[in-house]
Amino acid sequence: MGGQVSRSDFMWVYTQQPHVARRKIILEKYPQIKKLMGPDDRLKYISSLMVIFQLVSCYYISQLSYKWIVPLAYCLGGVINHSLTLAIHETSHNMVFGNKYPLANRLFGMWLNLPIGVPMSISFKKYHLEHHRFMGADVVDTDLPTKFEGLFFRNRPLKLLWVFLQPLFYSLRPIVTNPKPPNGLEILNTFIQLSFDGIVFYVCGLKGLVYFILGTLLSTGLHPMAAHFIAEHYMFEKGYETYSYYGPWNLLTFNVGYHVEHHDFP
Repeated sequence: MGGQVSRSDFMWVYTQQPHVARRKIILEKYPQIKKLMGPDDRLKYISSLMVIFQLVSCYYISQLSYKWIVPLAYCLGGVINHSLTLAIHETSHNMVFGNKYPLANRLFGMWLNLPIGVPMSISFKKYHLEHHRFMGADVVDTDLPTKFEGLFFRNRPLKLLWVFLQPLFYSLRPIVTNPKPPNGLEILNTFIQLSFDGIVFYVCGLKGLVYFILGTLLSTGLHPMAAHFIAEHYMFEKGYETYSYYGPWNLLTFNVGYHVEHHDFP
């Protein structure tokens, strides 16, 4: 992430991602870790309160003038919406109702998706599980930038632009590099989300939709909440592909900063 990129290609390795071996070694040495695995009963209550908070906020903010929409979307709605995307991340790992109830986790993810404004919960799961299984694999792991991104955004101003456009690249990258046909749950997710957006437009007007969607776009780009996108897997030290962060932002991000641990035990 320096001033000018001197490399002309990514760093390629031909060994298996380290987390599979780490998981085996850790469990052999500390089998009691298995007792910590399983759903978090608090998650559904905390994340549901966040959805309700956003719905109430949207109603009142829609009655303000447009000059308030952008700062409130960035400082308030965007923070909550980004946190909701990470709650959806938890549902993709069945951390709300457990592995025995996958459909309940998917439907709950659609509920958390509502204030985000665009349908994403089911599509995210489809690609995110491949990110764990094939971490760092070219094309398959769509969390990592394409070669075009690596070669084009080479200096500080362009890198700043790339960070600002991160939501665009993050959403379009899977479609371009690893497209998959939509499944039934994705269609349902889209139908529910667009129907909800229509209700928001009817009740709160355009300001309500702008508050939701702009908050999502701003908070996944040049925003403190989005720093984890870079911190998680961009190589800062040779030989290490995953990094953890143990600071206070974990309180707002459902502990996504504990990323080495998350990949060791997804």
